Amino acid sequence: MRTRLLPLLLVLMAGVLLALGFPLAASLAAAEQQRVIVDRLDDSARFAALAQFVNESEPFVDERRTTLRGELASYHDVYGIRTGIFYRDNGAMAAAPEDWVVPYEGEGRRAFNEALLGRRSHDPPQVWPWQPQARLTIASPVVRDGDVIAVVVTDSPTGQMRSRILTGWLIIAAGESAAMLLAVGAAFRLTGWVLRPVRVLDAVTHDIATGRMKSRVAAAGGPPELRRLARSFNEMADNVEEVLEQQRAFVADASHQLRNPLSALLLRIELLALELPEGNEEIASVRTEGKRLAEVLDDLLDLALAEHAAADLRLTDIGALVAERIAAWRPLADEKGVRLGGERRAVTAWADPVALSSALDAVIDNALKFTPEGGEVTVAVASQGDTCTIVVADGGPGLTDEELDRVGDRFWRSNRHQNIKGSGLGLSISRVLLAAGGGSIAYAPNEPHGLRVTVTVPRTGPQGR
Repeated sequence: MRTRLLPLLLVLMAGVLLALGFPLAASLAAAEQQRVIVDRLDDSARFAALAQFVNESEPFVDERRTTLRGELASYHDVYGIRTGIFYRDNGAMAAAPEDWVVPYEGEGRRAFNEALLGRRSHDPPQVWPWQPQARLTIASPVVRDGDVIAVVVTDSPTGQMRSRILTGWLIIAAGESAAMLLAVGAAFRLTGWVLRPVRVLDAVTHDIATGRMKSRVAAAGGPPELRRLARSFNEMADNVEEVLEQQRAFVADASHQLRNPLSALLLRIELLALELPEGNEEIASVRTEGKRLAEVLDDLLDLALAEHAAADLRLTDIGALVAERIAAWRPLADEKGVRLGGERRAVTAWADPVALSSALDAVIDNALKFTPEGGEVTVAVASQGDTCTIVVADGGPGLTDEELDRVGDRFWRSNRHQNIKGSGLGLSISRVLLAAGGGSIAYAPNEPHGLRVTVTVPRTGPQGR
């Protein structure tokens, strides 16, 4: 969920920073250019004051004109700014450099024409750092006795101004980058704070789904809505655990209470069989059904106890335990004419030895039931990273895809195998026993025929999980 929420927050924060950064950059460029324009206007006003008293009747001997030309030349030499004072007919009163004339078109001509109307020229277009050829042209009128007699025109290079604008932009970009880094850190903290209860809730849900019904959510952090959700979840888990406990207690009590009447009933059937002729089919059928009912009750009691008992996890030698179970089942396999074997490997994992032995007994018993005489059942142990697997493969008829989806359900048996002894609870009990210790059981077809049952147990301890 963080991978979906975090990009959304980052995009929103980046959009806000960009929305603030671009106007700020444009404002900085405009302010820097305005500062230059004001400076040029001050210089133009000074030159206009000098030009106001130049005697036009004696242009070559007027001392004021000479002084004005010296001022313009010094100004050009120091700042590199072309400056000229031009009459209305475009003739030059003074200019630096001396050969500079009023442009006949473009921004310079527009500024000159505006100044002839008695007002300073409008601000020139904004100059940007990527315009190396751009220049700033400012024009101010020279007024004498209320008439515009000439125009002061300054044409400035923009290199320094563009450098200052670029420097300011780099500072803004650095600030935006720092703000974005802070925003990323804040987004990580915010999403962590919001999603931490969700992650805890997801972990506890997984624990409950895998059989650890005592798991609960600690509603100590996160938004108020999620804390309220955690408390509601805990209440729901308590109610579910209570209902399941009642069901388990009912199954265990019913199984236990029915065993005594059933034992008495089976005893009476045996006594009744003594009074009937030898080989009576009805009494044999009743005896068989009674024994089957007793097995079902025993399995129900085992299932209730398995669901109720907590796993006693220990670091177990899985290879030795499997070899022990193979040796225990080999006499029955030999009696049926089935080859039972497996390669012993020294693999350790965390498991409840009693629960794992019971689960393996159910799986091996099931494999021997359905493997015909002359067939083979193999038990292989392997380690795969953090898990250890025990694969029991038989040579029986196997199961269809639809049957594979249902195998392990309580009381479920394939219609093709109804005549084989069993209650349909063995694999269900195995699943419960394995889940209590963090293990699992899976089913798949075995090639060329048969069923492959994979028992998985963790190799990491309870703290690691």
